[in-house]
Amino acid sequence: MTRQIYVIAVLLFSVFQVQAQDSLATETPVQDEFTKLIEGSNNYQGYKVVDYDKLIELRNNTREYVNDLKQEIIVQKNTVDQQNKQINDLKEQLASTRNDLQKVTEEKDALMFLGMPFSKGGYKAMMWGIVGILLLLLIVLFIKFKSSHTATREARQKLQETEKEFDTYRSKALEKEQRLGRMLQDERNKTNGNP
Repeated sequence: MTRQIYVIAVLLFSVFQVQAQDSLATETPVQDEFTKLIEGSNNYQGYKVVDYDKLIELRNNTREYVNDLKQEIIVQKNTVDQQNKQINDLKEQLASTRNDLQKVTEEKDALMFLGMPFSKGGYKAMMWGIVGILLLLLIVLFIKFKSSHTATREARQKLQETEKEFDTYRSKALEKEQRLGRMLQDERNKTNGNP
């Protein structure tokens, strides 16, 4: 049994020794304990004799150290997971903020007209088009008004001329009627025997 413990201790020592050489890191508490155990052990016929209690203590300390490392790994993994979650949340917020910024920029660059968004250039072109159409319509209406006004003036002049002609005709007709009435009366008077 002691021989198995000794072999395990040597194997553990060699494993930790190889790891220490590979990583070139500072010694861990377990490595320090291995070193103390080996230095404190006795030699017997070319073998190192290790105190069983110290070996059990080393095993327990190694277990504790490994458990502590596992706990630290779990804590580090949880921290990494939380940081990844925060990074993902921040990425989502950034994407949302960029979308909001793009919408605000589009709204800022667009003008609402009759409930429809227009770009500033399109809005200006549409407004100048409307102004041009209104000016053209105003010119057409002015020309029509001018021609209508001219036609109305000419019609009034013709009406006045016609009224004057009619008044002249009426006065001539009245004179003619009066003359004919007198002639008729004269003829009646002649026929009735009044000279």
